[in-house]
Amino acid sequence: MIARAVCLATLVISTGSAGSLFGQSKPTRRPIPYPVVPPANFQQAVEQGTRTMTGEPGPAYWQQWTDYTLRARLIPEEKLLAGSAHLVYHNRSPNPLRFVALQLLQNLHAPGAQRNEQQEVTGGIQLGRVAVADQSLHQIASPREGAGYLMNGTNMIVLLPRPVATGDSVTIELEWAFQIPQKGASERMGFDSDNLFHIAYWYPQTAVYDDLQDFSTAAGFSGWQLDQFTGGSEFYAGFGNYDLTVEAPEGWVISATGSLQNPEEVLPASIIARIAQAAQSDNVVHILTEADLGPGKATLTTVDNGYLKWQFHSDSVRDVVFSATRQSLWDAARTPVGDRDGDGNTDYATVHALWRTSAPNWSQAWRYAQHSIDFLSRFTTLPYPWPHMTVVEGNGIIQGGMEFPMMTLIGGYQDGEAAALYSVTAHELGHMWFPMTISSDERRYAWIDEGTTQFNTTQAENEFYPDVDHEAPERAQYLQIANLGIEGELMRRSDFHYSRPAYGTASYSKPASVLMALRGLIGTETFERGFHTFIHNWAFKHPTPWDLFNTFNTASGQNLDWFWRSWYYETWTLDHAVASVRPGSRQTLIVIEDRGLLPMPARVTITLANGDVTVEEVPVETWLEGKTTAELMVPSVSPVVRVEIDAAHVFPDTDRRNDVWDRDRR
Repeated sequence: MIARAVCLATLVISTGSAGSLFGQSKPTRRPIPYPVVPPANFQQAVEQGTRTMTGEPGPAYWQQWTDYTLRARLIPEEKLLAGSAHLVYHNRSPNPLRFVALQLLQNLHAPGAQRNEQQEVTGGIQLGRVAVADQSLHQIASPREGAGYLMNGTNMIVLLPRPVATGDSVTIELEWAFQIPQKGASERMGFDSDNLFHIAYWYPQTAVYDDLQDFSTAAGFSGWQLDQFTGGSEFYAGFGNYDLTVEAPEGWVISATGSLQNPEEVLPASIIARIAQAAQSDNVVHILTEADLGPGKATLTTVDNGYLKWQFHSDSVRDVVFSATRQSLWDAARTPVGDRDGDGNTDYATVHALWRTSAPNWSQAWRYAQHSIDFLSRFTTLPYPWPHMTVVEGNGIIQGGMEFPMMTLIGGYQDGEAAALYSVTAHELGHMWFPMTISSDERRYAWIDEGTTQFNTTQAENEFYPDVDHEAPERAQYLQIANLGIEGELMRRSDFHYSRPAYGTASYSKPASVLMALRGLIGTETFERGFHTFIHNWAFKHPTPWDLFNTFNTASGQNLDWFWRSWYYETWTLDHAVASVRPGSRQTLIVIEDRGLLPMPARVTITLANGDVTVEEVPVETWLEGKTTAELMVPSVSPVVRVEIDAAHVFPDTDRRNDVWDRDRR
């Protein structure tokens, strides 16, 4: 029999046949987590009605929008990309804007660029024409010179001939070219073996102007997120619609963010028929086999100066990328995503896998993608929002994986187990929710997307590979770094961590482990209510850490500031211990110690010789009062034979050796 009771200080608690009395020792000095105080810009956003203290977007919430028309010409033999863009930037903010900020992320590879990792120096973006509303602009050295553009690393500031008013838009046109790095942007894009290009971070992209950066309508650069891209922490991007044309020579198959608009102009009828078949098939359809590869087979013949034009369209995405392959096999199938449109019927997306025979584990990549999209749509309760998901094998460019809207680039995983390829696939596809839909600022708070995605990955793994605890390795990775004393605070800006292990722990394993602990703390039902509320409230918007905290406070009906402060702002660690078990004639005294600095409830499972089991809880309020020890008094109905703290291993305790007392092993 299992009886569960929550013990309160100095009260006698009924616990079935065993019973217990809970007492506490005198207080001692220990740090007490103080309340979470959102920064001034968040508080101002609440006052202005764009954010709330309940976690929802405010009634006055706004965000910017850009419509892109992009052209890219890929010149494989020269490893060169030439591009042009027509941008329509819509000002939905309450402020007129004197300038528009763009990100030129390829300038990470320019000479003298600010970098925190070694990078190839390929010259960065070489700008040609820059025009606003058909007025050509030139580079200037100071805003005092009037209309023109300023260059600052990976940022470009376009000073407009006239401000763009609230509710109005401005048109910006650009032309540029750059030499393609072989392993660009810290192995996130590039080329391999003269048969694969993956092109990302390739066009001038509008930076984010949001309600939190904006303090006033005064002149200057306030309001924009202008942190440099230095190669480590990732991206912050607004949403838009994209029309993309990729020009590539015959024989190169182009896959991209968005839906292909002109298949009959670039693909043979037999290939088009297979794509249509895959969109209706739960089993794999081999769209390109080895027999289909070679000149004049995979694509149509050249029609425009030696180049085919591939046209794509995508709605409500924060970026576009494309891959060009000429020796990759192509598998596809459909996957259920839930009811997107509310008509009561299941909707589907098509998953595509492009891979080379040098990576044999990829023969199952379509199945890994199929399950990942299906599971994550169910687990998040937010159906995958786009028509396709494409996974591209990029061995020689990347070892792990990198996410982009509707696409991901993943290493070959030739030598590892297939489970490793499934895991990275589930992780990268998990990013289609965080941050591709719930679009947080990765440059500053990488843990919102990486940690949440890693948490979601473990849930997908639990279903795909059952009978294995996939959460335990996440806790172990976090605890390894924590026990070495080299972790950094989650709320430290991601580009400013002390070391790569500190960045990795704060971005991946610790926040994933903390979400598991939060679920254990407030219960699965309440956790899922908060988690799903956050996802639905902030889909296609820009949440912050305080929006997340406030959402769970609301869902749980509790002020969890002590939890957020302890886990996210500090590097305190949890270490509960069974200090002693002292049998007596009338009762057994169990002493629980809190040897760490991080307060969490201590759930103590007590097993008696007669088989009775009771679970008692030392509430977190005990430790929040400054105490470091608590006492459980168990009436001597039957001898205590085992005492264990957190028997379910829900919380990441740094020393499990002191969590168990076993009479027979003493």
